[in-house]
Amino acid sequence: MADHHSERQSAIDAHGIIGDMRSAALVNDRGSVDFFCWPEFDSPSIFCSLLDTPDAGIFQLTPDLPDARREQIYLPDTNVLQTRWLSDRAVVEVTDLLPIGDSEDDLPVLMRRVRVVSGQATFHMRCAVRHDYARASTRAQMDEQDVVFKATGQPPLRLSSDQAMSLDADAAVAQFTLEQDQSAQFLLGGVDDPRFKKGATDMCMERTLKFWRDWSSQSNYRGRWREMVNRSALALKLLTSRKHGAILAAATFGLPETPGGGRNWDYRYTWIRDASFTVYAFMRLGFVEEANAYMGWLRGRVSDCRGKPMKLNILYAVDGRQELPETELSHLAGHGGATPVRIGNQAYDQVQLDIFGELMDAVYLVNKYGDAISHKGWKHTVEVVDQVCESWQQKDVGIWEMRGEQHHFLHSRLMCWVALDRAIRLASKRSLPAPFARWDETRQAIYADIWQNFWNEERGHFVQHIGSTALDGSMLLMPLVRFVSAKDPRWLSTLRAIEKTLVRDGMVYRYRNEDAGIDGLEGTEGAFAACSFWYVECLARAGQVEKAHLEFEQLLRYANSLGLYAEEFDSRGRHLGNTPQALTHLALISAASFLDRKLSGEKSYWQP
Repeated sequence: MADHHSERQSAIDAHGIIGDMRSAALVNDRGSVDFFCWPEFDSPSIFCSLLDTPDAGIFQLTPDLPDARREQIYLPDTNVLQTRWLSDRAVVEVTDLLPIGDSEDDLPVLMRRVRVVSGQATFHMRCAVRHDYARASTRAQMDEQDVVFKATGQPPLRLSSDQAMSLDADAAVAQFTLEQDQSAQFLLGGVDDPRFKKGATDMCMERTLKFWRDWSSQSNYRGRWREMVNRSALALKLLTSRKHGAILAAATFGLPETPGGGRNWDYRYTWIRDASFTVYAFMRLGFVEEANAYMGWLRGRVSDCRGKPMKLNILYAVDGRQELPETELSHLAGHGGATPVRIGNQAYDQVQLDIFGELMDAVYLVNKYGDAISHKGWKHTVEVVDQVCESWQQKDVGIWEMRGEQHHFLHSRLMCWVALDRAIRLASKRSLPAPFARWDETRQAIYADIWQNFWNEERGHFVQHIGSTALDGSMLLMPLVRFVSAKDPRWLSTLRAIEKTLVRDGMVYRYRNEDAGIDGLEGTEGAFAACSFWYVECLARAGQVEKAHLEFEQLLRYANSLGLYAEEFDSRGRHLGNTPQALTHLALISAASFLDRKLSGEKSYWQP
């Protein structure tokens, strides 16, 4: 048996993701599941070797073909992943999925099927469940042919297979040889899951393939980047909660934004900003159901069970929990030694005024293309917009959740303007009662404030916050939310300044850290992938279509082999941060949609 400690950590971009809209797992290109939280997205991990060694939990399933070429693909139009080995001796494939169950309450099951396509191969399997982020002492025991994993106070798991298994250091192990066209399968899930019955796996596989293909086929995107757009849509769908309608920022925690650094956050939660932008992407592709479901989830955040309005937080757990205190997992070595590894996210108690704009933009779009707002929903909307009228002049931490000082940030002002603008438009379109005079007066006041206080005549560009001369990647949203014309001379001057200061070979940084340690954190970070796609859209809207096209094609090459993106890029275009990142994929969808229309000479029929 191969040494189970020998597997080194995989790069962030050497992973595919599988999921069932309740949880998600990462599978690396060596056939190991090295990240899996169970049974919910934000439950403690059972496999966490991505952030440590195999001792933190791993499910290895590998052929003995050391010289093989390895590839990963998704079965077309699905989130069913296949890892393949090609060598002179054999061609082997491992198919991984979390089957879509009958009910939203079905516990996730990890289904792994290995098949020899050609030749003959010997396989090594090692499944080491390590409960509670590898903090609990997990015991493995045989239960007839199965292996059951138990830890005090943790849900037990069962591993079932058609191959003989044994125990080694509280892990299930197996070694077996398969000839051409022979296959083996492994199922890991709840100890009493009915899907362990003989013959259930074929049906689970067929139903799951059908589910994803039926869903994909609803996309109305017919442009030249169909494969990348559909993959992005499938990644976003994977990050939605089937039960609650909430949308996650990313599937992982603790993956570093700086190699070996301390910028390691937990993104397994729902940010109002990211989720509202995701609604925009879903609506753009014709996925109205997801947008309506998210709005349903959001209604539960803005009012309590008696219908009384509540303070809107910037992020929540998928089930609506508001408090997500940060804990450091000091026993984990971190990805590439990047520590501390954090779970929870203290940003939940920050003030970020921009969320009102993203929220109202989503409410406006869902009303335009999805379900019309209810009487009660409009009452809550009025309360939210009135809150913006009261608070828009306050300082906050801005879109990037700065952990330094609070400031008057341009992006926060901009999105307060968006909140009022979309509310006024919505009320006018639907003939809804609203304090139009007060709202319009505030909208005009914010507009004037931005042009007076955030435009630096000497520098010839907008600034990140009052009292600063710094630039910020979030400025790229100014023409995208229709605050300023994409061809306005002052905006074009700002765009040129951003290109000079924040853009490196099409990759856009959120801000420069040397700008007085603006974010209150040590070290630097990578280029921000979402900003890079916003930049492409800004170029296209400014009429620089050829340049936008080239930059977009370059960014597409920075995806991993499966078309997935994390949060950031390093200087070589490799992935940094949590993955897959919803904000990156929705920005790709937006850029691809607009650029495709420009290249095709079409007029836009889809107007936010």
